[in-house]
Amino acid sequence: MKMLVLGAGLQGCACAFELLRDPDVTRVTLADLHPDRAARFLTRQNDPRLHVISLDVSDHDAVRAVMREHDATMSAIPYYFNGPMARLAVESGCHFADLGGNTEIVMEQKKLEEEAHAKGLSIMPDCGLAPGMVNILAAEGIRRLDEVDRVRIFVGGLPQNPEPPLNYQIVYSLEGALDYYTTPSWILRDGKPVTVDALSELEDVEFPEPVGKLEAFHTAGGISTMPFTFEGKVREMEYKTLRYPGHVAVMRPIRELGLLDLEPVSVKGQSVVPRDVFIATVSPKLTKPEGRDLVALRVIVSGKQNGAPKSTTFDLVDYYDAANGISAMMRTTGFSLAITGLVQARRQVIRFGVTTPDEGMPYDRYVTALRARGINIKES
Repeated sequence: MKMLVLGAGLQGCACAFELLRDPDVTRVTLADLHPDRAARFLTRQNDPRLHVISLDVSDHDAVRAVMREHDATMSAIPYYFNGPMARLAVESGCHFADLGGNTEIVMEQKKLEEEAHAKGLSIMPDCGLAPGMVNILAAEGIRRLDEVDRVRIFVGGLPQNPEPPLNYQIVYSLEGALDYYTTPSWILRDGKPVTVDALSELEDVEFPEPVGKLEAFHTAGGISTMPFTFEGKVREMEYKTLRYPGHVAVMRPIRELGLLDLEPVSVKGQSVVPRDVFIATVSPKLTKPEGRDLVALRVIVSGKQNGAPKSTTFDLVDYYDAANGISAMMRTTGFSLAITGLVQARRQVIRFGVTTPDEGMPYDRYVTALRARGINIKES
């Protein structure tokens, strides 16, 4: 199998790292506008199957040519490229998966369904942690019930050693995280898709020590299109982000004071975007090169089976891999993307066409692949 990874950031490198551990993979091409930024944990392997190339994804002819040489493409570049990359993959006859995160773009990708299905291709957006892993777990819980009342999803990427005032460190794009903090979140209430304000409906969630008590609040993008897929089939469905207690008490005033706005303001004769200034200011303070992270996840699906109340809970706490220098966020996101690409290339998806992970990824195959990588979903 020949696999193409777009983006040599941390998630793309984690995806490529995982692909190289599969003996059936004969080539992994890692493509980026700046290929020299590929992570050391990947390049130090000196695997002859790894080919790092320079590629400008705005050059569609060049992208199409590279895609044609591969069985599957995994995109770990910013979400706003996902639409055109999916289209190019269909034109090139190449399976495609991305990390998603923007519901409107996924809706656009769904329009490729007829053409992708006719060509026997799998196009799968939203293949990271959230959206991605949580969608697969939630869909499995839903399948096990006759009637589904409520689906509650909690996920957080957290530092193992939190430092005030935010008790947070950058584990993926800060720009992306702030987008989730400022965009309304789609949920299901009384079986109907509605939006709620990000950073709202704060509650406590307990995990076993050493994680302990966390706070949970609404953010955008975590379950992508699921509120529309399960409209009228599930009474309540919601996604909340997990942080250490006190995070929202700091972030909500920052947002309400306009420091995360995208509308430019004039500062001493210069036009500046408040969010750009905020990111530039706090990024150095929240970037912890030696900081070790963890990922906490819980998915609870409740309803009835054979007339009796039943609930299934999926739990995961995953930690930084010190041996390889790979973060928990990279393991749960980049590895998830790699697993998706491998399932697509082996033609083991539930069906071809454009499917989100809850529609197209076989649950048993997925969790078995996670377990082989030391990512263990506990079920109760």
